[in-house]
Amino acid sequence: MLLAIDIGNTQTVIGLYEGRELRHMWRIASSKTDTSDELRLKVAPLLASEGLGADAVTGAVLASVVPSLGAAWRRALVRSFELEPVVCSAAAAGDLFDTTYSNPSEIGADRIADAVAARALYGSPVVVVDFGTATNLEVIDAEGRFIGGIIAPGLETSAAALFSHATKLPAIDLVDPGTAIGTNTVHAMQAGIVYGEADRVDGFVTRVFAEMGYEAPVVATGGLATTMAPICRTVTDVNPELTLEGLRLVFEEQARTGAAAQRGDVS
Repeated sequence: MLLAIDIGNTQTVIGLYEGRELRHMWRIASSKTDTSDELRLKVAPLLASEGLGADAVTGAVLASVVPSLGAAWRRALVRSFELEPVVCSAAAAGDLFDTTYSNPSEIGADRIADAVAARALYGSPVVVVDFGTATNLEVIDAEGRFIGGIIAPGLETSAAALFSHATKLPAIDLVDPGTAIGTNTVHAMQAGIVYGEADRVDGFVTRVFAEMGYEAPVVATGGLATTMAPICRTVTDVNPELTLEGLRLVFEEQARTGAAAQRGDVS
């Protein structure tokens, strides 16, 4: 089985694939101070909860936006499963990822995985909105090329900034208040933060469509996708597993090109 790991600033999402099927998925907090030993102690109970041991894992792939955690996870995977993981990058994605960027190595691994999966599942053109610590838009044009996108503060990041600077405002649940006119402080804050994020995303997408000259499917993913997608007018699909699916495809691409290289089919 394939262990796919998406390491974010706030959460790490772990998926276990059997072939093309995602059998299990877990979300754990990302702690930048975790050592490889501590990460090993987190993975083993997750597998055990599904009746699986270390021998069930035969491959691993990871994406990380936290360099220190990426290195710790790599060591943990080597020690736990005796596997060197595939690390997602533009180079690792190979033919699955075409871009107009002059320096593809600067593109975040999570953005690459999102783009790979979106193109494979929804065709081209397509736009991905990833609701995480940052709200990212990834834009794939009609030719299937990743042409860029938008990186903005995420919903929880914006809310945390407000709570920390306005001492009289309480921390709140980030849910749809049901009305734009808040009749109490909590509902007013929810309207401002949640609807503000929805309208901001719709504004981003509208600008992207105008620059491309055509519209496209808009796929929401990330930890807050199910909360935000219903109130974003431009979102057409929701796929919380999109990043993991992209990692699976990158792993398979590496396996294919590696096998081809061993046969002498590629240089």
